[in-house]
Amino acid sequence: MSFVFHRELGVEPPLAVRGEGPYVIDSAGRRYLDACGGAAVSCLGHSHAEVIEAVREQVGRLAFAYSGFFASEPAEALAEALIRTAPAGLARVFYVSGGSEACEAALKLARQYFLEIGQPKRHRFIARLQSYHGNTLGALGVGGNLFRRAPYEPLLAPAAHIAPCYAYRGKRDEEDLEDYGRRVADELDAMILKLGPESVAGFIAEPVVGATLGAVPAVPGYFKRVREICDRYGVLLILDEVMCGMGRTGHRFAVEEEGVAPDLLFVAKGLGAGYQPVGALLIHGKIVEAIENGSGRFLHGHTYMAHTTACAAALAVQRVIDREGLLPKVKRQGRILMAALQARLGQHPHVGDIRGRGLFLGIEFVRDRESKEPFDPAEKLHLQVKQAAMARGLMLYPMGGTLDGRRGDHVLLAPPFILEDGMMDEIAATTAAAVDAALEGR
Repeated sequence: MSFVFHRELGVEPPLAVRGEGPYVIDSAGRRYLDACGGAAVSCLGHSHAEVIEAVREQVGRLAFAYSGFFASEPAEALAEALIRTAPAGLARVFYVSGGSEACEAALKLARQYFLEIGQPKRHRFIARLQSYHGNTLGALGVGGNLFRRAPYEPLLAPAAHIAPCYAYRGKRDEEDLEDYGRRVADELDAMILKLGPESVAGFIAEPVVGATLGAVPAVPGYFKRVREICDRYGVLLILDEVMCGMGRTGHRFAVEEEGVAPDLLFVAKGLGAGYQPVGALLIHGKIVEAIENGSGRFLHGHTYMAHTTACAAALAVQRVIDREGLLPKVKRQGRILMAALQARLGQHPHVGDIRGRGLFLGIEFVRDRESKEPFDPAEKLHLQVKQAAMARGLMLYPMGGTLDGRRGDHVLLAPPFILEDGMMDEIAATTAAAVDAALEGR
């Protein structure tokens, strides 16, 4: 009997006991190829000797120093490394323990910024439907997944939502991609005017939408238009790169491909690659300057922020990515994996779309390719695909509610950066076999 409150009661998951590179091994000795990085976390696999040694060395020297009293060398060095490669204007790093905390910090800092500069009416946030920014109340409040929000709606601060940039289902036949992108970006302009520009603090979005939409990148020009709109009304652009950042798309920061810079950007997951819980909020210099010249402090914090060992682990992860040239490798492997998935599933009668960037790919399932009709949510096809893949020793990240929080199914692939090119076909072949097994008889 387990005394752990597992994610799903009545279902006891396999007991993981060891990790070897891209594999997780359970107590029965079964090996699972981690083709999703758990939840796009384990970008260096599960036993990278250099990262393990960095953790061991830091614990032996100084495991934890409370940030209310001390700075630490790992936290300072990691912040310098992040800012050195960050989009233009980002100047400081605020540490947290994960993505939800990072989102909370971004929302509260955005609000405080406007208080510091004498615009106290700005308190509203706009996000996108089918976005996901975390499970704490503030993050859930701005998130656009209606299914996840519903049970807690009375507890959530109000937020406004516009359409996602989701060309597979949103683009009209007569539109090209750029026209479509401008149309959905202009929903932000309309929403700001509807709410009142003087009341809007920020717009929050994922450059490549992860869990709830399935690795959906924005179309060309979308974020440039969004940046223009935010600048016009003095609204902060807040980017959530918890899942798509830290090299997952082949860029350190996914927004690099969009040619714009945000005012706030937060990362987690791949930052520490699972070796320690860690997240970070990167802050534009104008926000830092406003607080320095005003109250002088951010009215927010956590016990484990800037955790010494967590920062040491994350710093080691970033150094490995640089030294081993893994960012260009991610781009190359992503092309190989996409081609392999297209070859095996691109014409499958129940695969509607295969999309993504780098090693961050999604497969959306449909009952009918022509109409794009989804499967009945009661069938929970995404979970059946996950189970069929696990039975074949492959880990895929499943999600339902792709369309509206209730209807639609997809799986995410986010394998470790350390895989060799030859393993991409193995992932594609096993994924295809799992899809066929889950759909057998339909």
